[in-house]
Amino acid sequence: MLKIGLTGGIGCGKSAVTTLFNQLNVPVIDADEIAHQLVAVGQPALILIQQTFGVHSLYADGSLNRDAIRELVFTHPEQKQKLEAIIHPLVYQAIEEQMALLNAPYCIISIPLLFETNNADFVNRVLVVDCPVETQIDRVQKRDNLTAERVQSIINTQVSREFRRASAHDIIDNTKTTVELAQQVENLHNLYLSLSTY
Repeated sequence: MLKIGLTGGIGCGKSAVTTLFNQLNVPVIDADEIAHQLVAVGQPALILIQQTFGVHSLYADGSLNRDAIRELVFTHPEQKQKLEAIIHPLVYQAIEEQMALLNAPYCIISIPLLFETNNADFVNRVLVVDCPVETQIDRVQKRDNLTAERVQSIINTQVSREFRRASAHDIIDNTKTTVELAQQVENLHNLYLSLSTY
């Protein structure tokens, strides 16, 4: 089965693209969704996070205090590395498990931090969802109610737009209309079907 790694910076519209692939009956594995499941109450990863970052990393009900963790990792890079060391191996293990259950010509694996985790070789092809940084900032500000400075600081923790574009096999331009976006997905769908050895 051909493995397509879909990635892109924050606010580039990865979810819109995976939805379109889903509508074409293409299986989509989402690393963010897996990461959320891994830190649910009672999960081993959540216990490790509490042991690593202390009681303030959880709310009183035992669930993950995402705001506290987000603040911690953005202000202390070494803490970010600790968190990633807990989560990322478990995410990739879960992706492998989900792929083993699939029976399709190809699948989309949405991994926002594909390059940042040095895992581009985990997939057969890299598909980058792209838009200008100004568009990213505008979208994330509206979606998450953050300041432009905060969004820029998040963008700064990710690889550059230029790096992503240069490292991609395929690029989707997500500055166009929904119709044009769907057409780009349709074109890539046909390409991936022709490349698969299914």
